[in-house]
Amino acid sequence: MGTEPLIKLTDDGRANGPAEEGAPLLVRKSRISRVRAWVAIILGLVLWQVIAQWVVHNNAFLASPVEVARRGWEMLRDGQLWSNAGVSGEEFLLGFVLGSAAGVLIGALMAVSDAVHDYLEPWIAALYSAPIVALAPLVIIWFGIGVSSKVVVVIFMVIFPMIINTEAGLRATDKRLTTAALSFGANAWQQFTTVSMPSAAPFVVAGLRLAVGRGLVGVVVGELFGARAGLGNVITNASNVFDMPTLFVAVVTLALAGIILTNLLQRWERHLASWRDIA
Repeated sequence: MGTEPLIKLTDDGRANGPAEEGAPLLVRKSRISRVRAWVAIILGLVLWQVIAQWVVHNNAFLASPVEVARRGWEMLRDGQLWSNAGVSGEEFLLGFVLGSAAGVLIGALMAVSDAVHDYLEPWIAALYSAPIVALAPLVIIWFGIGVSSKVVVVIFMVIFPMIINTEAGLRATDKRLTTAALSFGANAWQQFTTVSMPSAAPFVVAGLRLAVGRGLVGVVVGELFGARAGLGNVITNASNVFDMPTLFVAVVTLALAGIILTNLLQRWERHLASWRDIA
């Protein structure tokens, strides 16, 4: 009595196996996740509207989603939102790219060298836990109120998750893979670039996801302590005059940017580690 083959050929010659049969299930799970996310957003907006309209009753303390949407449209039409979002976006992008690149490099050095790890680990642990709110005024004093100071604050917020995740990913590389690469004659650099880094890629992307939120917070913190423009500057000016609709427009804009960037990185992470979805 023969056993059922794991992989069958369809009429057009394509392989039909567990991975292909599991694809529709993954698609359904993805659709269900998106539906749940939209339901959560809608329920949150409804709850926000109810609290603002029926509990607080005062726009000076809490603006409703309707008021925020109306003010956001006005700011879009007069260009105020675009210009300030552009300034914050530039600061975030520069700091995020530089901080991520530096974090990956330092994390890789710490993973391959025990000496580098021993020298840097105490400083990374100390600086990672340091409150950025306390250090931001010093950065503003050192670098001025221009773009440079905000970029430095973002780098400070981004670099540590990247260091930690990169090192963890490289150290988690399956030793059997590196041994196999060495047995086929790969040198240390080839082993690092073809085995270790691809294996650590999902960890690096997970670090990028963490860094997105921290980087956006860094932009706002930097702009709160001194800026001529930017969403953080909008938040500061609006809070000084209790203009809650304008304040929430800036906050919602930052939140939407975080959601979009995190979602894109999450998709990239799933692509890099698609093998984890195969049961």
